[in-house]
Amino acid sequence: MASIPVTVLTGFLGAGKTTLLNRVLTENHGRRFAVIVNEFGEIGIDNELVVSSNEEIYLMNNGCICCSVRGDLIRVLAGLAKRRGAYDAVLLETTGLADPASIVQTFAMDEDTREAFRLDSVTTVVDALHFTRHAAENRQVLEQVVYADLVILNKTDLVAPDVLADIRSTVKRVNDTTQIVAAVRCDVPIATLLDRDAFDIGKLLFGKPSTADAAPGNHIEAHGIESVSLTHDGPLDAERLGDFLRELLQTKGQDIYRCKGIMDVAQAKQRFIFHGVHMFLETAWGALWTEGETRQSLAVFIGRDLDREALKQGLAGCAAREKNA
Repeated sequence: MASIPVTVLTGFLGAGKTTLLNRVLTENHGRRFAVIVNEFGEIGIDNELVVSSNEEIYLMNNGCICCSVRGDLIRVLAGLAKRRGAYDAVLLETTGLADPASIVQTFAMDEDTREAFRLDSVTTVVDALHFTRHAAENRQVLEQVVYADLVILNKTDLVAPDVLADIRSTVKRVNDTTQIVAAVRCDVPIATLLDRDAFDIGKLLFGKPSTADAAPGNHIEAHGIESVSLTHDGPLDAERLGDFLRELLQTKGQDIYRCKGIMDVAQAKQRFIFHGVHMFLETAWGALWTEGETRQSLAVFIGRDLDREALKQGLAGCAAREKNA
């Protein structure tokens, strides 16, 4: 039985998510949607702002999907799964304070949800007019970009071209795999939004952050993004390295938007590659080391409040013992 596609619409407060949702619902596309609207607060009004339609609207308030009502999301989806045929797809509009990481985890880790639904796309609406200030003051602004396969750069008519170029550069620094579409009042073609089959955590993890070739050290970017680039001479112990990376992302993953490394592992003929996005980690074997080539480990971490010394010491603690080198 085919899984039901889910399109997540996210973005910071006032970016234009409900405008985008209304645009989808009023287009002549012949599709039926189940709409889930999440709000933060005891009184929900976003559902009242959604245009009158034949779609069923499910309101979830008293918290963000990313925290207190995640269980409610699973229950709503479970109910929808029992009503296959009554709709063609699900549109999920998050609160402006949501972190899509937990939504992605719901579809990836909850077995019943994963069997019935597939995450078709995560679309993030970015407010071009207020992006610089919001990104500096609220970590959710960039976290919502990290998982997006589509970023709608909204309100482009209100800012200068150099500001738009700066925003595009910032978006690509934290998520180089995403598609960026400029818009005014979210006027993007429906074909760009639906049936994308575009969300792929593997593609996201194996992207290439533009800081990968940066010199070792700390670099503070605009909007509070910080990159830490490290090198390590000498082979590393594969087991220790794996433990270090897993523990790092489990405890500090909320602050790490992207990380990537090309590592020299003891007794390995190939490069050891790791890629991480928040708490998600993927590893693989890369190209062979050539004879006479200098073997060195290179790692880059991109995020906020990064402790360079702790990262450096953690990596150094993965050094292989001489007998394994």
